[in-house]
Amino acid sequence: MISRRAFLTTVTGGLLAAPLAAGAQQAGKVHRIGFLWDTPAVWPHALEAFRQGLRDLGWVDRQNIVVEYRWTEGRFDRLPSLVEELVRLKVDLIVAPTSIYTGAAKRATSTIPIVFASHADPIGSGHVASLARPGGNATGLTIVMSETMAKSLELLKGTVPGLTRVAVIWDPATPSHLPGLKALEATGRALGLRLHSLAVRSATGFDSAFSAIVQERAGAVLVLSTPLFMGGAQRLAELALTHKLPTMFGPREHVEAGGLMSYSPDRTDLYRRAAIYVDKILRGANPADLPVQQATRFELVINLKTAKALGLTIPQSMLLRADQIIE
Repeated sequence: MISRRAFLTTVTGGLLAAPLAAGAQQAGKVHRIGFLWDTPAVWPHALEAFRQGLRDLGWVDRQNIVVEYRWTEGRFDRLPSLVEELVRLKVDLIVAPTSIYTGAAKRATSTIPIVFASHADPIGSGHVASLARPGGNATGLTIVMSETMAKSLELLKGTVPGLTRVAVIWDPATPSHLPGLKALEATGRALGLRLHSLAVRSATGFDSAFSAIVQERAGAVLVLSTPLFMGGAQRLAELALTHKLPTMFGPREHVEAGGLMSYSPDRTDLYRRAAIYVDKILRGANPADLPVQQATRFELVINLKTAKALGLTIPQSMLLRADQIIE
C-alpha cells in the first residue's frame, strides 16, 4: 500500500516516468535494497528526499523495488547482525548513509554494492581508494568533514570574543572522526587556538565530558557529527547552556534542539543525489567506477535565543552570513 500523495505522483508522472520505470523493472525483476540507519526520526526530511529521488527515477517501493530498512535505534552494537541479515537476504545494494554504517557494511561484504549519502571522510577512513576512482564496492557522496569542521572552527572563533581554548567532543567508534581531529588540530594551530579533545563512546558520557570541559576552562565546544550525538542533541544543548558554553555542531538539528550554531552540508540535497547512485548501480553501473561526489550546498544556522541565554552577542557579520536564524 502506498500513500495517496505517492499514488498521485506516480499517476500524474506516469507518462514521463514510463521509459525509466520500464527500464528499471528489467522485464519484471524486483530489486531488493538494504537501508541501514539509526531511526526514521533522525534526518526525516533527508530520508524522504531519498525516497522521492527514487520515485522520480521510476523506482517504486513494493512494485519494482523492495527496501529492507534496518534500524539500530541507537544501539550500534547491533550493526554487525543487521548487516549480516541484509547479506543473507541477498540484497542487490546496501545504502549505508554515514561512515559508521559504511564501515559495518564493508566488513560484511566485498561484493554487494554500497552507497553512502553523507560520508564524512571516505578516503581517510579507507572506505574508498580515491574520490575519482573509489575502487571496491562503495561509492556515494561525502560531506568532507575535515574541511567542514575546519570551517566550523573558524566560524566559532569569529563568533566568540577572545576565544583561546576549544573542547572537541568526538566518538572513537566513528571512522571519520580521527582524520577529522587531525584536520582540526592543524586549523587550531593556524588560528592560535588550543584544542582539548574528549572521546565520548555513549550517551552516558555526556555529563562527565562537560565536567572535564569546565575543568579545562574551555571557552567553547565543537561537537563532531555522528548518529550517537544526534540522538543526544537535546541533552548536549542542555549541558552547554547549564555550563554557559557556546557550541558549534554539524547537523542543524542540534541548533533546533538548543545548540548555538551549526555548519553543515544540506543533507536533504545529499540524500536526493544518493538516489541517483542507487539508480545507476541498479541499472548496471559498477560502484568502483562511479566517482564520489562532494557536498555543494552548505548552511550556517544560528540560534539567537541560545545566544541570549549565554549572554553572547553574535557579530552582525556572522548574522549576515547565516542561512537561517532561530529566534
